[in-house]
Amino acid sequence: MSAPIRVLVCDDQMLIRTGLVTIIGAQPGFEVVGECGDGRAAVDLAARLHPDVVVMDVRMPVLDGIEATRLLAGAGVPHPVKVLVLTTFNLDEYVYEALRAGASGFLLKDAPPDRLLHGIRTVATGAALLDPEVTRRLVGRYGARIRPSADAAPEVPLTPRELEVLRLLADGMSNSEIAERLFISQETVKTFVSRILTKLDLRDRVQAVVYAYRHGLVT
Repeated sequence: MSAPIRVLVCDDQMLIRTGLVTIIGAQPGFEVVGECGDGRAAVDLAARLHPDVVVMDVRMPVLDGIEATRLLAGAGVPHPVKVLVLTTFNLDEYVYEALRAGASGFLLKDAPPDRLLHGIRTVATGAALLDPEVTRRLVGRYGARIRPSADAAPEVPLTPRELEVLRLLADGMSNSEIAERLFISQETVKTFVSRILTKLDLRDRVQAVVYAYRHGLVT
């Protein structure tokens, strides 16, 4: 029997935090190792408890979720922690910043329990979780902010097919949606995604989306 996924829950609203802890802790295969109400406490607890995943609210006192995410999973962190950010539709701008800070994915706060658990599982395995609906809104609104200047024309070491998959990733498509669009199997999509991440030296799908926009591969 595999070890349970160790989860740290961070949300400053006690009712929401208690609900998250109850939902996660009641499921087999999950263990809530700690909870807190601000980003600074999340960073301190993560260093002490070594969770597999931190479920992180964005707007919190002392240290907000974005800065806490940067300290836990940002560039240069020796032992990054996987962070799953919780957001609401009216806080899409924070999602963009959280992804840049190193978050492995995000979910809407009103997501049903099964989607929350699936999200934690997905992030824990090293994959990224991009809610397609939120991703489409996000890149539609903020794509211009991460596109390069007109004179930036980097050479991207991908095959035409890999570029096609990357562009669909940046549109927020899931593996099954990409497979359906390109008339290939989901396993083939996974292979393409793995190659893309390896070639571009990226950690996960989230970074791949940001890369696509930064390098002007999508509009």
